[in-house]
Amino acid sequence: MSVELKMPQMGYDMKEGTIVRWLIETGSHVDKNEIVAEIETDKAVVEFQSYLDGFITQILVKEGDTVPVGTVIALVGSKDEIVARESENVAEEAQIKKQDAEVEEQVEEPILFTENTTDLNNKFDKVPVKASPVARKLAKEKGYNLSDITGTGPAGRISREDVESYVPSSSNVQNIAPVIREPSETVQSDESINEETSALTKMRQQIARVTVRSKTEIPHFYISVDINMTNAIEMRGQLNKSEEYQGLEVSLNDLILKACVNPLIKYPKFNSSFSDKGIVTHSKINIGIAISQEAGLIVPAIMGIQNKSLKEICIASKDLVQRSNEGTITTDEYARGTFSVSNLGMFNIKSFVGIIHPPQSAMLAVGRATETPIAVEGNIVIANIMTATISGDHRIVDGAEAALFINEVKMILENPYQLLI
Repeated sequence: MSVELKMPQMGYDMKEGTIVRWLIETGSHVDKNEIVAEIETDKAVVEFQSYLDGFITQILVKEGDTVPVGTVIALVGSKDEIVARESENVAEEAQIKKQDAEVEEQVEEPILFTENTTDLNNKFDKVPVKASPVARKLAKEKGYNLSDITGTGPAGRISREDVESYVPSSSNVQNIAPVIREPSETVQSDESINEETSALTKMRQQIARVTVRSKTEIPHFYISVDINMTNAIEMRGQLNKSEEYQGLEVSLNDLILKACVNPLIKYPKFNSSFSDKGIVTHSKINIGIAISQEAGLIVPAIMGIQNKSLKEICIASKDLVQRSNEGTITTDEYARGTFSVSNLGMFNIKSFVGIIHPPQSAMLAVGRATETPIAVEGNIVIANIMTATISGDHRIVDGAEAALFINEVKMILENPYQLLI
């Protein structure tokens, strides 16, 4: 008997997902943890790994369809069950192929230029534009006309990347009518105030839901320390010149990620989640990296980071950023982070506090390491000082525990050769 493969919840507060592309077909054999589809959530396109082993006996949700979390999207069973269903799908598949063929004919039909401009424009309006479902949805959100975008896919098909890279002229963007409000009683003005309102994208809606829920439900508190990064910066320079690390370009963020591992092992509450049944402590350490994209912020995680060397963390972090931009992060990377690090140093920010990414219990926020005069054994020296702030969930951890945790991170970064052990 076939077992149901359901739309997963790939992130906190995810309600629905869109099947962007199936990577298997009916009759294919899949192994557990094999990537079978690409699913678009409100914030990213994620690779979906099968949690079942067997043959795909039926695909129930087509590419481009959006369904709620928990909806059955495919069935997995024995090979015999494929044969039993094959005849049922023949008519449907034939009809789909026929419709596709008709669309192809319409697209390829030549347009004869005439002197009647109105007829010509009407002819253009009737020609369907070939585009992926995700591209259509993204273009609609941005207010783009698909006919103005050049497709780079097969037969000129417009892809998500085509829409994202499209730079419209002012005449090609659907205008959003300004909202005009009457002046309030407290504002004295002879003129009305013109305000332009643009709709939130699905990604911004998701960010709004998660951050509001985080700040509403999680009692945040913050602990900050200044960390002398002089030795860490010097060691980083030496590593990047070494033969072993040649071409990898170790970043300060890689050192910070590695420096968090032992404190998370020593103080497991910071690698935990709050639930109605109590505090859930995670056996693996999956550190999320806050990655800023044009559409918004995502926090995919490096999985099992407690088993990785500094070199492996360097490779994994760069790979994660690249695949996040390409939309090929996995379900676990997207939804199974247990702790997060947010770094705004590259934006010349000295310090800030982060919003905890539910259901995690803490986030470390770090700013830029700046040259600062400090006193060392009675002498004034210039050191590279970085401010780090831990945001903690007061339901799980207390201020004293946070102080111990962040000072452990500080001690490791100020004695960075521990990171190579």
